[in-house]
Amino acid sequence: MVEIQEIFNRQKKTAENWRSSRAEERIERIKKIRTWIKSHQKEIRKSLWEDFKKPEIETDLSEIFPVTSEINHTIKNLKSWMKPRSLKTPMPMLGTKAQITFEPKGRALIISPWNYPFNLAIGPLISALAAGCPAIIKPSEISPFTSELLEKMISELFDPNEVAVIRGESSTAQELLSLPFDHIFFTGSPHVGKIVMRHAAEHLSSVTLELGGKSPAIIDKSANIQDAAEKVIWGKMVNCGQTCIAPDYILVHQEVKDILLAELKVAIQKMYDPIYKGLEYSQDLARIVNERHYHRLTKYLEDALEKGAKLEFGGGSNPHHRFIEPTILSEINESMLVAHEEIFGPILPVITFDSTESAISYINAKPKPLALYAFGGNKNFTDQVLQRCSSGNALTNDCVLHFLHNELPFGGVNNSGIGKAHGQYGFLAFSNEKGVLHQRTGYNNTTLLRPPYGAKAKQIVASLIKWF
Repeated sequence: MVEIQEIFNRQKKTAENWRSSRAEERIERIKKIRTWIKSHQKEIRKSLWEDFKKPEIETDLSEIFPVTSEINHTIKNLKSWMKPRSLKTPMPMLGTKAQITFEPKGRALIISPWNYPFNLAIGPLISALAAGCPAIIKPSEISPFTSELLEKMISELFDPNEVAVIRGESSTAQELLSLPFDHIFFTGSPHVGKIVMRHAAEHLSSVTLELGGKSPAIIDKSANIQDAAEKVIWGKMVNCGQTCIAPDYILVHQEVKDILLAELKVAIQKMYDPIYKGLEYSQDLARIVNERHYHRLTKYLEDALEKGAKLEFGGGSNPHHRFIEPTILSEINESMLVAHEEIFGPILPVITFDSTESAISYINAKPKPLALYAFGGNKNFTDQVLQRCSSGNALTNDCVLHFLHNELPFGGVNNSGIGKAHGQYGFLAFSNEKGVLHQRTGYNNTTLLRPPYGAKAKQIVASLIKWF
């Protein structure tokens, strides 16, 4: 705790110095990260392989590319984001000038998760540095090889007074959360998000909570079923399903259920076992992160089958390699764990609906998801789903790609998160949008409203209420 407190105290001075930092200074700090990544790609891939057996291309696509893309987008746009924004002057304020300026909130705490341990630690750091905030990163102990890499990377690039990585168990996170950070950026489960928010409330620290939930993929009978099946399988099975925005379950119109099940099986075979060697030998499937999560997922599967679920595909597993086959289940009922717990693995329940109304009702009966995916060739169907179902983000006719769109805000709503990230929205998350009003000296339009109040002041106020 002494070391943590010392770093935290020293970063206070940095936060004060960085408050007036220019865009060029912030960009130079961010460029250092890009240079390090380009010269250490093999090490990044190796750490992700050690933690997950994550395929090299998947690491490049889901861990490295989102970060380098975020860096390039931020470098290109930071000067414009930092410019004070002038506001229109309402009639009662004639003679004044108003603007919004963007100042760093100050010391930031980034608590990153294990499922995308590089991407979801460095991505928020880019936003913090863009806003002018020093930061402490607490990476997950569940992905130790990547956490070690992060510590090495940050120590080579920054003084701890600027950015530091603090490794440790949950007790370390508790120690960090006891400190009065100016902003906390947490990515993880809703359960832990509530704990983070309670700690933040003690110091009135602002928070960005990137959580999760059961993100549905709704497939209408008007959809291109083969196209939908391939997109859902890719979105579900990347990182072996350990993705907060993975489609958690499918809602499919009952008239096309059988066609969809057939296409889902074909898609799995085509992507992960094209020569029928066996899914366990696929070099394109990551593994479950640890034994605890492996046993959690096998428990979900056993529970579903015991309660009447039908195994449509997969179901195989190997505890020695923490491997679980891509698995499709049907005949789902609400007593099953897979119906109400976020799965976070390669198990895909398929549930039918008979009308758009019933599909919408099913989604709205559950906590608001982080993402919602609506597949359909009928625009009326997708419009209804988007308008009547609340979610952090939504896509039509695809899955998960919105995470890579730099201009979109990324984040949840209520149970799936608070606040937005990425691009300008990440910059704003770590910034205080300070409203500034410039008044001229001497006589102005408020002079007549000062005491002692008389008939003239009363007349002016009455006019303001009536007309403005």
